[in-house]
Amino acid sequence: MLWAPLLAIGGAAFAAEIPFFFFGTPSGHDVEFHLYSWLEVLAQWKHGIFYPRWAALAHFAYGEPRFVFYPPASWILGAGLSAIFPWTVASGIYIWIALVAAGVAMFALARRWLDRRDAIFAAVLYAVNPYHLVIVYWRSAFAELLASCLVPLLLLFVLKAVDEGRRAIVPLALVLAAAWLTNAPAAVMIHYSLALLVVFFAWQRRSPRVLLVGACAVALGACLAACYLLPAIYEQRWIDIAQAVSAGSRPADNFLFIHTTDADHDAFNRIISWVAALEMVVLFAAAGMARQWRETKRELWTALLGWAMACCVLMFPVTGLLWTVLPKMQFMQFPWRWLLCLSMIFSVFVSAWMMVGLRRWWWRGAVGAVSILVIVVAWHRVQAPWWDNAGDLREMQDNMADRVGYEGTDEYAPVGADPGAIDKEARNVTVDGPAHAAIHVYRWDAESRMFTAEMSAPDQLALRLFRYPAWQVEVNGRVVETAARLDTGQMLVPVEAGMNRVQVSFVRTWDRAVGGWISLITVIGLVLWTVLARRRTIRVQV
Repeated sequence: MLWAPLLAIGGAAFAAEIPFFFFGTPSGHDVEFHLYSWLEVLAQWKHGIFYPRWAALAHFAYGEPRFVFYPPASWILGAGLSAIFPWTVASGIYIWIALVAAGVAMFALARRWLDRRDAIFAAVLYAVNPYHLVIVYWRSAFAELLASCLVPLLLLFVLKAVDEGRRAIVPLALVLAAAWLTNAPAAVMIHYSLALLVVFFAWQRRSPRVLLVGACAVALGACLAACYLLPAIYEQRWIDIAQAVSAGSRPADNFLFIHTTDADHDAFNRIISWVAALEMVVLFAAAGMARQWRETKRELWTALLGWAMACCVLMFPVTGLLWTVLPKMQFMQFPWRWLLCLSMIFSVFVSAWMMVGLRRWWWRGAVGAVSILVIVVAWHRVQAPWWDNAGDLREMQDNMADRVGYEGTDEYAPVGADPGAIDKEARNVTVDGPAHAAIHVYRWDAESRMFTAEMSAPDQLALRLFRYPAWQVEVNGRVVETAARLDTGQMLVPVEAGMNRVQVSFVRTWDRAVGGWISLITVIGLVLWTVLARRRTIRVQV
């Protein structure tokens, strides 16, 4: 029966959100990014754009290709919830779903070696572990929170790969693909963790088969996620991606207990550093105390301990060189993000310790109480969370409905764009030179704009739109080459004297088409392979 673990996990996730009823919605570092993305996607769905690419109202309606680069799982789920539930509770429901998903995944993993009661404890502990609470109350990193459910599944299917070989390739690939489609930094962590685990088990079992299974899963996962990965990789040259690792967001500024010139940055860093220190101390203490589990599950115990040590070391400045030379590591930005993996190992070791040494429930309650106490102390002594009330959320909705727009993201701004220099009050279309024009805008949607301009002389029209290579412009039925205004990066369209009919369309570039076909063909191939494999199994049994 699954009702007991689901009830326990769901109840714990609900308890973690009780302060919402008194203070409002936590307004963490990333909350506006996510909530505006949900509203943007919901608005585009209403206009028939199923898979948005261009965030039309970012940078106060000059736009950015946000949805090309930010994985779709979190904003699809968030927009779906926003379409069903009142806007004021959508984020709370999202958080509850993410925490429950994490707990359920942990329960599935823990049942491999723990009895039902201990597995429920492990699931609840993981769902509301200290790092998850930091995400909920200070970070609002909704995509990363959703990705937390994939970490237990990674270990689960790696263990299956060790025992069952190639039969684990598909489920492991699905986890890797889901990681890419949920949160890119989490996907990087999960892939490096996979490499560490398969190398360890291949060495331990003297079996290169494990390495081959891992490699096949990585390739298959990448093909499944190609609809996102290929455009995100190819089109990076069209945006200012280096801003993702600018001062304050680069690894060097975010190691544990680091000091910078930004007081607010350092206050949050102290919170995350003490949470990390707590998890490390308890984890290694639990690993040492669970002697019986260590003896009966020595291979797994060693793998988890090595994984935990790697996570811990990577959070300190001594590994600064690795963050520079290892592929894509610097784009994880924050070394303490390794707590996503460490928290899962923390939950496993604590549960194993409780199983073999501290079976009374009051000890288990004490562990949870200590975790909550750390958060409460950080809340009152270091930096209190920020909160949005119903009025703040209505203001977001109004900004979207009135097409005022919102602040964009620097790393997603097209190359040459300067969001700080834009005119927030500019019309959708203006003349950039001395000519006079009668301009009529007939359509100004997220991925399609159409207007006419009757010009007194040849000139250029400045659009309230950043220039990006995926925008195709036709003037009187003929595709024209656009330019970018030097001071802002907004699009300039050349027009002739007389009447000009201008059509601006966000076209499907080759990388998106190829990526979509790779994913579709891979899915079809997997379905056919699964059907044929089941038929063969049935014939053998008969």
